[in-house]
Amino acid sequence: MVQRDVAGQSQLSERESLLRETAQEGSGYHACRSTSEEDGGNEVLEPVPEVDEERSLGRGETESLKEGAHMNVVKIISVMLLGIFVAQTDGSILMATHTIIASEFNALKDSSWLIISFSLAGAATQTLYGKLSDIYGRKRMVIIAYTMFMVGCAIVGVGQSMWQVVLGRIVSGAGASGMSALVSVFITDLLPLREVAQWRAYVNLVATLGRSMGGPLGGWLADVVGWRWSFLGQVPPITLAIILCSAYLPNHASTLDETDVSATQQLKMSKFSRIDFKGAFLFATLVLTLLLPIELGGVNIPWTHPLIFVLLGASAVLLALFIAVEKRQAEPILPLEIFHSKDAILSFLILGFQTAAQLGMMFAVPLYFQVTSTPRPSATVAGAHLVPAVVGNAVGGMISGSVIKRSGRYKSLVIWAVTCSSIGYLLLMLRWHGNTNWLESLYIFPGGFGMGVANSALFISLQVVIDPAHMAPAVSFMYLMQTVWATIGLPAANAIMQTVLRRNLGIRLFELGYDSTEVAEIISNAVSDVDFIDGAIEKVRNAVVQSYIDGLWWSHGFSFSCSVTALVLAVFLKQRRLDGHKSKP
Repeated sequence: MVQRDVAGQSQLSERESLLRETAQEGSGYHACRSTSEEDGGNEVLEPVPEVDEERSLGRGETESLKEGAHMNVVKIISVMLLGIFVAQTDGSILMATHTIIASEFNALKDSSWLIISFSLAGAATQTLYGKLSDIYGRKRMVIIAYTMFMVGCAIVGVGQSMWQVVLGRIVSGAGASGMSALVSVFITDLLPLREVAQWRAYVNLVATLGRSMGGPLGGWLADVVGWRWSFLGQVPPITLAIILCSAYLPNHASTLDETDVSATQQLKMSKFSRIDFKGAFLFATLVLTLLLPIELGGVNIPWTHPLIFVLLGASAVLLALFIAVEKRQAEPILPLEIFHSKDAILSFLILGFQTAAQLGMMFAVPLYFQVTSTPRPSATVAGAHLVPAVVGNAVGGMISGSVIKRSGRYKSLVIWAVTCSSIGYLLLMLRWHGNTNWLESLYIFPGGFGMGVANSALFISLQVVIDPAHMAPAVSFMYLMQTVWATIGLPAANAIMQTVLRRNLGIRLFELGYDSTEVAEIISNAVSDVDFIDGAIEKVRNAVVQSYIDGLWWSHGFSFSCSVTALVLAVFLKQRRLDGHKSKP
């Protein structure tokens, strides 16, 4: 259906525009004139093959048309993969270098802000990209996101103080959130529903490759030419990505006469007035007040600090205000209709619990091998034990996409995925008690595999039930949920492990005959530095190691509980026919 702009000209919605331009380049779909009273005789885009009514296309011509459409979609999505790769590489580069960066500015105690600032900026801006891309166009917002990320990397690379580097991470985080979400939005615009999961699996594969390479690359650059080049080196590939996106991403032309200055100005004013500034501000503030206490609690300030309760209380108030404001908005930044569907809510929750479980495991695994292995491995070697989970994630996404494309079934995949993850976490609880051999170290594969399968299948379950007009904000919100639950999962797993570690180590030390002062000192040293194990006497070392194992057992229990909860929720998902859903070229 077309919409009327302020100048009285017919203005295509962003999704229709993308589809039309793709059709003109060989998608096999075209606009046609509706004569029904419901459509009012307006021009609509329907999935009708462009076949001359005078003659039918031969098989060779039809295949050529389909091949042209496929190649056009490949070209459009492929040019965005470079940005995905660089953005994911950036995250793991920072994990490897944040202590080196902070140490240069004598601010090691503040190194966590390099990570916190990036994630908070991304979470606060995540949902904005979806709605703004509906108003101003996908291509324009992609280029804006890439540019912000590039500028942020440059600021970090040339920063001369800690606050300048943190500022650069804030700008980069605000750009990276759009780089990730808008690729998926493009995929939903341009592809049939059965193919969406498979193409998102390709994106996930590129992202996984970036995450895998970032850590070693960042460490190597820091050792050879300095950490600054880890970020300045990202500027050229992102610049290339901006050029490629400008050249190849579809961007419809305005239907207005460019010489009509008045009409053009009216159109710009109309778009600007569609932006829900109040909702955007309230939602960004809501996300920040919710995530800040989770990021700060137990690390920068105690969980019992009054600021924690003030922020959590403020987030509850802001949530109520946000809902009240959005109900009155003609075009809300986050349409509340998204949450009218039970399956949409279930999809968000299942993905959230799976993300929290996965992040809890990713935190625990390197620490487990650092503590239990003899001789003790370096942090790099211990981190390499995460490779089976990373590989499982990529393989699971590819398999899930292929199965959905062939069968159209996604609910059974979700149930299978969370069951597989639950079994993996249960095996960690049953078998990881020290002296773990290489075969049993592969028990983390099911967790990563299940996450990869669930990620693709849940994206489809969301698409099936969401109004296409709200798809971009819904996709952005799904990405936001992953960020929020990752932020919850990591500190929750750490808090559980630390609590059990302190309690059990205290009990063991008292049994060994140490007094309360000595116990407090040993516990403080043991929880702050795993290298303490090397210098401790044998009976203390054994007590520390066993207490770590106890704490990590409960950390795995947290992941298992999250995954089982996701399994219970998955049972209530409804399988819908993908063939009955509106197809996309």
